[in-house]
Amino acid sequence: MKIDRQLLQKYNVPVPRYTSYPPANHFTSDFKEEDFRTLLVKSNTEEPSNIAFYVHIPFCAQICHYCGCNALKMGRAEEIRLYVAAVKEEIALMVSIIDPKRKISQIHYGGGTPNAIKASYLKEINDILFSSFELIEDAEIAIECNPAHLTYTYLDELFDAGFNRFSFGIQDFDENVLKDVNRKPSALPVGDLVSYVKNANSKFAVNLDFIYGLPGQTVSSFCKSIEKAIEIRPDRLVTFSYAHVPWFKEHQKILDKKGLPSADDKLDMFLAAYELLLKAGYVSIGLDHYALPEDELCQALSKHQLHRNFQGYCTKRTTGQVYAVGVSSISQLSGGYVQNTKSVKAYIESINNRVLPVEKGVLVTNEQKIIRTVINELMCNKFIAWENVAESFSMDVLSLKKLIAYDEVVLKQFREDELIHFTPDHLEITELGTMFIRNVVASFDPALAGSNKRYSNAM
Repeated sequence: MKIDRQLLQKYNVPVPRYTSYPPANHFTSDFKEEDFRTLLVKSNTEEPSNIAFYVHIPFCAQICHYCGCNALKMGRAEEIRLYVAAVKEEIALMVSIIDPKRKISQIHYGGGTPNAIKASYLKEINDILFSSFELIEDAEIAIECNPAHLTYTYLDELFDAGFNRFSFGIQDFDENVLKDVNRKPSALPVGDLVSYVKNANSKFAVNLDFIYGLPGQTVSSFCKSIEKAIEIRPDRLVTFSYAHVPWFKEHQKILDKKGLPSADDKLDMFLAAYELLLKAGYVSIGLDHYALPEDELCQALSKHQLHRNFQGYCTKRTTGQVYAVGVSSISQLSGGYVQNTKSVKAYIESINNRVLPVEKGVLVTNEQKIIRTVINELMCNKFIAWENVAESFSMDVLSLKKLIAYDEVVLKQFREDELIHFTPDHLEITELGTMFIRNVVASFDPALAGSNKRYSNAM
């Protein structure tokens, strides 16, 4: 697929990533612990009824210069023990409020580097969750791993702890690129790691994650990484666009000095990887994910049953309201979003006082829920039938379109640029439009006009 450079320049503007709605930079410190407790109680009677837990492990052996996450240099063993104890206590506080008849559909460990700490700690946390709630059939128990710190023995311990999905953060197979961004390569051959997981249980699944737009990367070098990944044949593969936000993450300024690829170069990397993956039999999921045809994500996409949260794409079958624990983690409930404090010290002190460690959050109005649904349907399924959405909120299509600032003039421009097909009844994102999907969905965000919030560029 070829993209006109003028089209790139036209749409390469700052827009939200829409992993939440309202976006995370709309959260406010006016949101307090009692507001969170009210939300937790209310969540028991809201949809989706399933429970998803996110567990944040912030510790890393070293901090990668591109990192946009809340990550901390590895502390002393006692600091880690106290942190894990606080996480378990936070879970206990939440469990006392969540309806025990509800079921867990998804557990996801992120960071930081979850596999930087002892696997026995992860098992202790999982055991609490497993004993507190029943799991749906084939629940997804996932963990992000830095392969620089993985051994076969550690993987065995993760299997024993109940994990069945493993995301290996490769980022790039080129060791020179990794050195420039302060990241170590995999300690073991990645292909051998993937084979080890698949041989342990045929139902276990593996993601390989890559980042494009880093210093030292070229189209040719990034293609070599993707070709190597295709040979390994993971169940899913992700090509993340590096989000350069040095005003938010100061250590990213180091990459400015090393030199970043241009927007044109980034687009060429993305498109080259896209073509390689589709030719190899992978299916494009959403904006930057790929999956093998037999994967559940592909089956969900064909039925317009995809969903996503801060942890990535999932199916509506495994979708749950997200209850997040650990520093900086964000709970994603039907009625609002809540982010924990980013300070480990403040987090532990708060939990020891049996106070949920709320730093900020936002309540979601009914109008915002409707806009969120429109954005999610397009970002995930690339298709929306206006009548279906309107009916789900007991409203008429005309009122729905008025709420989302539906503008045919804007949509006709998208259509002229071949980004969408639309009729009065539905809208569908084209293959080309997928590259600019954030721009399309932003047109249905009435709050974006006149906003002074800062976002990364679309490409």
